[in-house]
Order: sequence, then structure tokens, then C-alpha cells
Amino acid sequence: MTPRVRRAGICAAALLIAGLLSVAAAAAADAARQSLRDAWWTGSLLAQSATTLPVGHFYMEPTLADNVPYARFDSGGKAHATLLENELSSAMPVKFGVTDRLALGAILRFDYDWPLQGASSSRIGAGDPSLQLQYRLTQYQSGSWIPAVAVSVQESLPVGRYDRLDRQTDGLGSGAYTTTFATCFQSFFWMPNGRIVRARVDLFYATSRRVSVEGRSVYGTSDNFRGHVARGDSASVDLAFEYSATQNWVLASDFWLERDASTRVMGMYSVPAGGTRNSFSVSGTGRELIVAPAVEYNWSSRLGVIVGVRATVAGRNETGFVTPVAAFSYFR
Repeated sequence: MTPRVRRAGICAAALLIAGLLSVAAAAAADAARQSLRDAWWTGSLLAQSATTLPVGHFYMEPTLADNVPYARFDSGGKAHATLLENELSSAMPVKFGVTDRLALGAILRFDYDWPLQGASSSRIGAGDPSLQLQYRLTQYQSGSWIPAVAVSVQESLPVGRYDRLDRQTDGLGSGAYTTTFATCFQSFFWMPNGRIVRARVDLFYATSRRVSVEGRSVYGTSDNFRGHVARGDSASVDLAFEYSATQNWVLASDFWLERDASTRVMGMYSVPAGGTRNSFSVSGTGRELIVAPAVEYNWSSRLGVIVGVRATVAGRNETGFVTPVAAFSYFR
């Protein structure tokens, strides 16, 4: 099961790229060059835009995803089949143009977990929302080699429940203030058939504050635990491509590589006979490669939908997920 899922993710991305190349090769060399105004976009599934909004305008993209774990990658990178639970998650990113260079944004999150065995979440719960500030350094100009470049800082707020849980599936947050710094690049390229490919490269670095933990938690502690968790920093890079097949239809794919430093859980457990015993555990450094092919349909330059799948195809000390995703985008 695991090798088939991994091969399916890689093949889906490979077929997408092969499709782009075959379309370009079959087209006439003197085909009309598509204008940027003729290209409408929604995606991709994972990339962050390097362009900010015009002053006074806003953008929203409600997203629904079903996170299905299929494997656990050990420290040697070997995948072991698993199917623990599903997590249905919903996110609502909203962004507002303060100036033509500066944008403010927020992301609201909601989740619901249901395992194959045991109790599901008692209700739909709030995850950790985020606030974002983005500033555009450069703007893409047709014919120039300089891409659009933007920097951003995002703060995740520990709103979702994470400890003192009655049931494990009620844990939908991390308990940590997490700051993510990002640098985003975006440019456009014309294929031999005249159609446009939008390319993005995003670099992320996230660091979290120490978390106090009591009782049962999302970090695997039990009811008689008291201590804290030091979450490891993470660094990731996303390479994304979108091919404007027609004005309405777009093929997209992301290639996401992430490295997570070890998370340390430190504290004490009370014992039935009285007293306590110390506890210390380290998760080990995690790595994962995610591929996310998708298809977009855009009714206009302001409204579109994207449907695809996000799949972990390789990893180390990480859980592999296959996640169907759908999102609507609206600009005004």
C-alpha cells in the first residue's frame, strides 16, 4: 500500500510536467503569445503569492481538506503502513491591501478528527489562527528578468486546545506562539506554444516558543504528566508551477521540501505509589517531501476554484498523509 501511494504521488506530478512539455512540443512555433491579462489564476495548493493587493482590495480563499495518514516514516526513511485517523480541516485565509506594497492577512482554522477506533472529536473545534504582514519589494515587469519579491512575517496564536484533553482527538492546536518568516519569488515564462507558466519559489523558516503542558496532550503525554515542550524550528522550500492551458483552465503542481528540528518533551509523571518520576523524550529530526498536483478552473480573474491532492512521498520521522484539497478564491 505504502509504495503504491508514494509512486502515485510521484507519477501524478510527473504526468503533469509531461503534459506541459507535450503540449508545448506539439504547438506551432509561431503561436500567438498569451498576454498576462488573458491568464487567470487561483493556485497553487501550497505556494504563497509574492504580489500584494491594490490598496483597498481584499482576497479570500476558503479551503477544505481531508488529512488521511497512510504511513509513518522512521528515522531511516522507511515507510510503515498506518491508518490512525482522519482529520477534516477548514482554513479561511483573508488578505487586505493597506497600500500597493503592504498587505495584512489572517487565517482562521477549524478541525474535526475521527479515528478508526476510539472516540472522535467531541465537536468541531478551532485550530490555531494566524496573523500575517506582507511587504512587496519588487514587482514583475514583462520582459525583465527581475521577479516579484515579497517578504512576510506570520504569527500563529495558540487558541486551539492542546492539553488537559478528555479525549486525544479534541487536541486541535499546538499551544505555541509560532513565528514564520517567508521570502517569496514569482515570475512568468512563455512556453513555445505561447502559453504562460507562472513559477513561484517560497522560502520559510518557523520558530516556536516553549509550551507548558499538563495532562493528556497532542504531544502524546498522559493524564498524570506536567512539564513543557520545546518545539523544533522548521525550514522549508516550495517550488510551484502553474500552466495556463486556457484562460479558464490551469494545471498546477507544488514540490515542498521541509526539515523539522527535534521536538523535546520534558517534565514529570506522578506515580500511583506517590511521588514523581522524570520524563524526557526527543522526536528526532524530521524531513518530508510533499507533491501537490492540482487543477484550477477560473470563472474570471476574480473568482476561481482549485482541486487537487497533497501527498507525502518521502520522509524521515514524519507521518505521511494523502490529503484531498479543494479551495475557492475570490478577489475584490
